Amino acid sequence: MIDNLEYNTEREHLIIPEYGRHMQKMINYAKSLETKEERNKVAKGIIAVMGNMQPHLRDVPDFQHKLWDQLFIMSNFELDADSPYEIPTKEIYEERPEPLDYPQNFPKYRFYGNNIKTMIDVANTWEDGELKEALIYTIANHMKKCFLNWNKDTVEDAVIFNHLFELSGGKIDLRNSEESLTDATSLMRSKTKYSNTSSSKKGHHKKSSSNRQRKRY
Repeated sequence: MIDNLEYNTEREHLIIPEYGRHMQKMINYAKSLETKEERNKVAKGIIAVMGNMQPHLRDVPDFQHKLWDQLFIMSNFELDADSPYEIPTKEIYEERPEPLDYPQNFPKYRFYGNNIKTMIDVANTWEDGELKEALIYTIANHMKKCFLNWNKDTVEDAVIFNHLFELSGGKIDLRNSEESLTDATSLMRSKTKYSNTSSSKKGHHKKSSSNRQRKRY
């Protein structure tokens, strides 16, 4: 009796394991039939069984198309039967998709993020004036904060002004500006303050919880 045991590693590879081994055997049986009429009849029966596994979708036209495609895929494209849809080929199934472009407008300075480039492009469309100047310095300060978050050190304003000049295509030039950006300590203070506030809240919560426990006893 032990000699008749089969291990999955010794069995035939399942192309789509979700349908199980019996479904694969039915498809292999359909491939072995001599006449096309018999193969068509068995193929329709197999599609009906596959549809019964998901009854809420079996009558949807798009799902029917998917079932027929899966039937030919599980037959290793060797089943010679008629289909109400275009029969897929092995070449199309194995074709690799085109690689997607990385959505990065300026990979040289990734630490600024894509939103900075969008803000710079918007600033370039504004008319010269106080609002545009305020927006430009806001962008520069945000760039400085992004740089500090990435570098965790310090950065000269001249570096930010050079990056802004480059990213704006030379349209925004603050390299000779006498106005300084916000101090690094002030830019990072809000983050530190938020972290301290969160920690104090957690400590207060734990303290209150312990007080309630003491009151119970």
